[in-house]
Amino acid sequence: MKKTIISVLVLILAASALMFTGCSKDDKSAAGGTKAVEEKTAAAPLKVVLYLNGTLGDKSFFDSASDGLKKAEAELGIRAKVIEGGYDASRWEPDITQLCEGDWDIIIAGTWQTQEILEKLAPQYPEKRFFTYDTTVNYSLGGLDNVYSIMYLQNEASFLVGALAALITTSDMPKANADKSIGFLGGMDIDVINDFKIGYMEGAAYIDPAVTTKVAYAGAWNDPAKGKELTLAFFDQGADISFNVAGETGLGGLDAAKERNKYTFGVDSDQYALFAESDPEKAANIVTSGLKNVGASLYRGIQMHLDGTLVYGKAESLGIAEGGVGIAKNENYKKVVPAEFQKKIDEIEKMILSGEIKVSSAF
Repeated sequence: MKKTIISVLVLILAASALMFTGCSKDDKSAAGGTKAVEEKTAAAPLKVVLYLNGTLGDKSFFDSASDGLKKAEAELGIRAKVIEGGYDASRWEPDITQLCEGDWDIIIAGTWQTQEILEKLAPQYPEKRFFTYDTTVNYSLGGLDNVYSIMYLQNEASFLVGALAALITTSDMPKANADKSIGFLGGMDIDVINDFKIGYMEGAAYIDPAVTTKVAYAGAWNDPAKGKELTLAFFDQGADISFNVAGETGLGGLDAAKERNKYTFGVDSDQYALFAESDPEKAANIVTSGLKNVGASLYRGIQMHLDGTLVYGKAESLGIAEGGVGIAKNENYKKVVPAEFQKKIDEIEKMILSGEIKVSSAF
């Protein structure tokens, strides 16, 4: 009888163990499912840090990146932080290394100036995920399967801006003169800026090959005084409109247009909207902006990461079709630009999308 009771107890314990093991297996399987991911996200939000190798306040590139992260924090439930690294390049690698040592899940650092830093650090922290934007790491180096690179087809957007510049400079619009001359202000003589320039010049030539483009590079991203000086020189030499692609330096170009009452183009963000209330006189001269939707691309990447659809270990190029670039068709654009010019720009945009127009690139 005693042996029988013991045998029954052993069977009961074995069955219980089997049931427990089965439950554990089911739980493990569920942990990889959407519901479990959502529960984990609710319990421990995704932690994302954006490191700027510059400062906020450019009202274009870095401000756009920051806005995208803030939007992701508000709408996607992540924990986010923006760190301004400044323009002292010696600080960037130690700062990003410190972030890698922290509890951040995704570390974002963009532009070509942080490329080599990420190529060095990402392999050392394989458990972390990295975004870079406006550049790509060299994946052939190996160990970069945890890096997602975002590139932009800014040449497509600037082709539209250049076409509009040519339409304006050859028109009888109030602030246009008789010279077929336009300006281009670049922050530095580098590939990404020259990609803007090539698209701009090709867009202008598409409308009228006789249009000439005056080009200058400021050599800095944070020197508005230099930007203003160079843009004033464009106007003195006959240009009646200028495109600034120079970050904070480009704000000086907008100031020059206000001082001379000339047309100008913003960049990266909708710069008309940024000044519409604070400085309406300046804003009135900003015909449109060549948009590089950095913030939207970062938001998109974070959302895809949360959805489990983001592919790391590769670069992605975002153009007009993906909403990565475009031009601002705001109230001022509709007010200042004649209807027939707007129609022409829309036609050109469709031709780029269809592949009928292929824009050259500096890359």
